[in-house]
Amino acid sequence: FLKRLSIYMQDKRALLTEHLEELRNRIIKSLIFVIIASCLVYSSIGKILPHLVKPVGKLVFLAPQEAFLTNIKLAFFLGLFLALPFVLYHIWRFVSSGLKPRERKYCLIFGPFSFIFFLLGSSFGYFLIVPIGMGFLLEFANEYLVPMLSISKYVSFVGTLTFAFGLVFQLPLVLLFLTKIGVVTPRFLSSHRKHAIVIIFIVSASLTPPDVVTQVLMAVPLILLYELGLIFSKFAYRRE
Repeated sequence: FLKRLSIYMQDKRALLTEHLEELRNRIIKSLIFVIIASCLVYSSIGKILPHLVKPVGKLVFLAPQEAFLTNIKLAFFLGLFLALPFVLYHIWRFVSSGLKPRERKYCLIFGPFSFIFFLLGSSFGYFLIVPIGMGFLLEFANEYLVPMLSISKYVSFVGTLTFAFGLVFQLPLVLLFLTKIGVVTPRFLSSHRKHAIVIIFIVSASLTPPDVVTQVLMAVPLILLYELGLIFSKFAYRRE
């Protein structure tokens, strides 16, 4: 028995080491592609930045190096968006390595849809949530409080919200995928709705700036996305 247990543990450790090695390689490849895309887009920052700043007028930089570092930060955000199909490909390839052969076909379907949902979420965050959040926060300006927006803080605000909404829009696909591979059921998702709402507000608080409005602006769509994922899950479960 002890010999069999020892062999079993060695096999498990070897399998875990193999998965960690694969994860490391895929992370390195994704980072290299993001860096290359960021370098390519850096030369166009001068043309992109005026469109990004247009909703608030002019910005300032409070340190000599702030404008330069912000250009690098913006290039990284844009490079990440350009490299997104490649990054998502490696994510789904890594996920598929731990699935059964019958379940791996789902990755071929969910991979392209995850990119589409990310674009939808990013567009929703950039064109709707960012203007609403920025408009609310700037309403506190008066004759005694003059807004002086730093370029670094503004790019971080826009980039974080845009990227965060791209991520949270993956929720329906994640729930549908977990249903298809048998990890969750519609009954489980429905019975744990209250717990999910609490987790949603915690996630919203961690992904958004520390103000109630932007947190609610993320939490409400997330709850709706959870309900959409529940509908997808019921449909998939009935088909199975």
